[in-house]
Amino acid sequence: MKPVIPFLFLSLLSKILSFQTESAKNNGQITVMGLVYCDICSNNSFSRHSYFLPGAEVRIDCNFRAFVPRTREQISFSVNRTTDKRGVYMLDIPSVDGIECAKAAIASTCQASLVGSSSTSCNIPGYSSTTDEIAIKSRHPNICIYSLSALNFRPSKRDVTLCGK
Repeated sequence: MKPVIPFLFLSLLSKILSFQTESAKNNGQITVMGLVYCDICSNNSFSRHSYFLPGAEVRIDCNFRAFVPRTREQISFSVNRTTDKRGVYMLDIPSVDGIECAKAAIASTCQASLVGSSSTSCNIPGYSSTTDEIAIKSRHPNICIYSLSALNFRPSKRDVTLCGK
């Protein structure tokens, strides 16, 4: 390999990174997040016996409309994420030209669906897909958080001693 090629690659990489940093200051960042829990009593609500489920796999599908003059651009993507030890999944979307927090809220949709559970005792889907209901919170003008409704798995058999009939 010629020594010029790595130099050109590194030069191009540094230009891309500086461009991303510059555009992040202008547009902001979007975070999509939600949680998954084990519904021990199989009643589709978080009870005192429920717990947050680490290691659950979730598919996130989003569609954002870009507000660029004279165009109708849309950005769509699907990704899988795994919940952390607190049952939270998260996707950070870096700044994209034309996507602004306030405007993105009007013409955007995100949905999450359960893919699988790492738990052998809590692996039957309950609420397996979110709706397009999104709570948007913006503490800072350039940060949007899309908080999706909770998803859950439940055990194959309900524990009547814990949950009653």
